[in-house]
Amino acid sequence: MTIAKPNMHPFILATCAAALLAACNDKNEAAEDKLERAAETSATVAGPLPAALGLSEAQLLEADIVGADGKELGDVAQVLRDADDKVDRLLVEIDGIGPDRYVHVPVQGLKPVVRGTDTDLETSMTKADLMALAEVQLPAP
Repeated sequence: MTIAKPNMHPFILATCAAALLAACNDKNEAAEDKLERAAETSATVAGPLPAALGLSEAQLLEADIVGADGKELGDVAQVLRDADDKVDRLLVEIDGIGPDRYVHVPVQGLKPVVRGTDTDLETSMTKADLMALAEVQLPAP
């Protein structure tokens, strides 16, 4: 007994695959946009007072996570607080990989480093250490 398989044209298959990929990318971008707006609102509400490491929430959000060698490892996407409303971790998007990967990085162990007009957060962690952290899924938009 032979089962007939539909003969789908490669162009149709490629078009369907591209549409699915675009839909996934749109969802990811929408979730990232929502996260960014929430972080900006939180920083505005928190104001200029130091949130952690002597930096305001806005300064923390503008900081890059850098290794001891000064190479950029990630971008701060969100400042997170514990039950006592103290900043205890940062949501960080790891640089240079695809698709986007987010992890929680504890504030403890980070050190502000000023380079010109930029303030970055230095860590003793490597990119491999960051990749080993549990991935955080962004909430749906």
